Amino acid sequence: MTIARAPQDTPGSRWTYLFLLLMLAFSAFPLYWMFVISTGDESAVSKTPPQAIPGNQLLTNLREVFTLQDVFFSAGLVNSVIVATVTTVAQLFFCSLAGFAFAKLRFKGRNALMVFVVLTLTIPNQLAVVALYILTGKLGLNGTLLAVIAPGLVTAFGVFYMRQFIVGAVPDELVEAARVDGATVTRIYRSVVLPAIRPALAVLGLLTFVATWNDFQWPLIQLQGTDYPTSMVALSDLASGNYVLYRRVLSGALVATLPLLVVLFLGGRQIVRGIMEGAVKS
Repeated sequence: MTIARAPQDTPGSRWTYLFLLLMLAFSAFPLYWMFVISTGDESAVSKTPPQAIPGNQLLTNLREVFTLQDVFFSAGLVNSVIVATVTTVAQLFFCSLAGFAFAKLRFKGRNALMVFVVLTLTIPNQLAVVALYILTGKLGLNGTLLAVIAPGLVTAFGVFYMRQFIVGAVPDELVEAARVDGATVTRIYRSVVLPAIRPALAVLGLLTFVATWNDFQWPLIQLQGTDYPTSMVALSDLASGNYVLYRRVLSGALVATLPLLVVLFLGGRQIVRGIMEGAVKS
């Protein structure tokens, strides 16, 4: 009788782990340095070598950030939560619905329309800013949160990603069996498709939330100078002026980064699971 031995680390695997730890430290250092500067005074920014030990001024710096009446940083955080949440929920619904239609429904022009959707991915967002601003102006939305939310309700990437996942995750036989049983298209989408694509929904939701939270250009165009900016626009206001207090700017950046870290920590496993399932099925 032979006893199976647990696989031992080889020199190659140990070097791999060491390399990954170094990359992790290298990637995390800017976040740590941002935290260090946000806890110190203004002289901590220019110290050589860089300050590595946190100070005791964090609460003072945060108080300054949240009490500046010309920045409205607290309103920016609330508005970012609203914009990111609404955009994420809308994309999950519309992109999964469109992906289901492209993957499992038969209609005239389906392939040509899908090619058109994919081709829109090659167009930089900057080229559409002027036309989009004129359109939102004609609708009377300029300077409002609706103007920031509306362009992100559905994206070509989300439709393409959900379509590709549904093709592999939902067998045609399962859809046909549901039709034979008398299920409507809405029932098939709700009872057959949605349970099978939860990992993909988690991945798309996390990517959408992070991208929307970090978006700067379009919210800056729409909300610059208003009393209800997003957190990124509020951070740009903190960094503007003839003399920039970097301890204040990095304190605001620290607060604006914390929600992303929480979301990524809570949903990191779902991202890995969704990517691995998509890789296996493809």
